[in-house]
Amino acid sequence: MSKLKQLFRDSAQEFHSPRTLAVVALLIALNITLDALNIRLQLTPQLRIGFGFLTSAMAGMLFGPVVAMTAGAAMDFLGWVVNTGGGAYFPGFTLTAILAGLIWGLALYHKPLRWYRALAAKFCINIFLNIFLNSFWLYLYYGKSFQLTTLPLRIGKNLLMLPIEVLLVMFVGGLVHKIDQRSVYHRPRR
Repeated sequence: MSKLKQLFRDSAQEFHSPRTLAVVALLIALNITLDALNIRLQLTPQLRIGFGFLTSAMAGMLFGPVVAMTAGAAMDFLGWVVNTGGGAYFPGFTLTAILAGLIWGLALYHKPLRWYRALAAKFCINIFLNIFLNSFWLYLYYGKSFQLTTLPLRIGKNLLMLPIEVLLVMFVGGLVHKIDQRSVYHRPRR
């Protein structure tokens, strides 16, 4: 339990660094830009394949769960503000983004980037957050007009995309790690 407390303390301490604030601001801006430019595959009105998860994963990998949770909330809310074509604001999706940041931070912060960590984190996010929690939010948001018939499509999409998303996390995470190592502001991992 003390390791977990220390992980959260270390992550919270990251907020004291101007580098953290700058990089997280860039990740948030990148996430919003990806969404604004519709850089995603829209399968149905309720089903889409996006790349925004990579920004959350990188925030978790670099700065830990506290920063990634905060970044997730900011990404969701500011993304809604900038891209208001999606309808009314719904805080349930913000909670999902916060929980995704928590999972990424717990899985990747202060740890070497390994495929099994990325797989475990993305599996938890896809199953518990994307399939179950987001389906519940969509049901609450759309009411009876949300069809539960889309649930098998959501399950299939999340399971099908899982290996691809893990490969993307490994590839982008590896690049980000190399850039971080070469940075003037680099601090060695513990």
